[in-house]
Amino acid sequence: MENIYPLIVVALAVLVLLLLIMKWNLNTFISLIVVSFLTALALGMPLGDIVAAVEGGLGGTLGDIALIFGFGAILGKLIADAGGAQRIALTLINKFGEKRIQWAVVVASFIIGVALFFEVGLVLLIPIVYQIAKELKVPLLHLGLPMTAALSVTHGFLPPHPGPTVIAQQYGANIGMVLIYGMIISVPTVILAGPLFTKLAKKLVPEAFSKVGNLKSLGSVKTFKEEETPGFATSAITALFPVILMAITTVVDLIQDIGKVSDNLFFEIMRMIGQPTTALLLSLLLAIYTMGIARKIPMKNLMGSAEESIRGIGMMLLVIGGGGALKQVLIDGGVGDAVANIFNGTSMSPILLAWLIAAILRIALGSATVAALTTAGMVIPMMQGYDVNLALMVLATGAGSLIASHVNDAGFWIFKEYFNLSMKETFATWTLLETVVSVAGLVFTLALSLFV
Repeated sequence: MENIYPLIVVALAVLVLLLLIMKWNLNTFISLIVVSFLTALALGMPLGDIVAAVEGGLGGTLGDIALIFGFGAILGKLIADAGGAQRIALTLINKFGEKRIQWAVVVASFIIGVALFFEVGLVLLIPIVYQIAKELKVPLLHLGLPMTAALSVTHGFLPPHPGPTVIAQQYGANIGMVLIYGMIISVPTVILAGPLFTKLAKKLVPEAFSKVGNLKSLGSVKTFKEEETPGFATSAITALFPVILMAITTVVDLIQDIGKVSDNLFFEIMRMIGQPTTALLLSLLLAIYTMGIARKIPMKNLMGSAEESIRGIGMMLLVIGGGGALKQVLIDGGVGDAVANIFNGTSMSPILLAWLIAAILRIALGSATVAALTTAGMVIPMMQGYDVNLALMVLATGAGSLIASHVNDAGFWIFKEYFNLSMKETFATWTLLETVVSVAGLVFTLALSLFV
């Protein structure tokens, strides 16, 4: 019973969190902090340590990612407001042609998804996809599902997105290796969850493919004539620049390891450039030039876009901080040790275990990032004594945290409203798509673990 008690507390904490958020409509951040205090008390933590654990968890999490979030949001907004995202999408669609239109949407969404938060990517791409679907006389969901699959995969697996970046920092994984392995598993996952899954969805809910999207729910979205947008190469390089910098640094690191070259100033500079914060700062400065100064856009307008983007992520930052507070309480309260005792002597792979815990928490909590953070709190103590690839642990946790998005996840409602679907249609398209992404992510991560 002693071993089970902390897990009963966690189950009750999740239940209380759901009641506060769904039944009583309490703000998610406030709910997380309230539940963190209640959980700490129920776990018998000394009263003097509770506030420190909550503040330490919140501060530690935000300290790692506040700059990444801020720079990422501004970078995305500058690319969007300059018409760069629209240019990337339309150029790829022209290159791929009508027959391969789904693949064009997948590639465009993937490139844009690397630079933008999931919701921002959706807001940007839906009007473009809507126009293409109308022009080619194809159902909106025929292009919408591959688009959301690509955005969802980048959101779940690739730094500098919040989920994988936060989990990598919690596990102490090399962010560059997470990016490289993430790219390897992302490609087959997007193919499965995008164009291939769309064929299945058409059979499951054919009526959903006759729906016209609800563009009013997007708010104000800027559209541009092609001559008003920056060039394709400029737009794509600006969007992908943080990934390029992190990938180059990782390659340099590998060359240093393989060649057994001793550390020097060059390698130290490269490592600093490859940190997500530095990579995003440099990318942001590039975007200010390519998306603004080079196009004679006044600095005042650019900074207006920057301020607007930061306003949009304030509450999201607090929610992630609240998830960090709950995670710290779970670690300090001994929940990780209790889970470790249950799985003590188990032959289950830590990769599979991280996925399983993240999946259960995702279904219960709704937020992928909060589920991933809480999983980290439970899994970190269990990883001692295991020789496990930390980058693959990050990807497995990210994959688990995406599964079965339903009514307690904002993404579910965003998708339902944008595509004008019924509840049944949303479950059969969006919820199922997220599950395919999650399970495929796990399968490809386990396959990769055989080689690295």
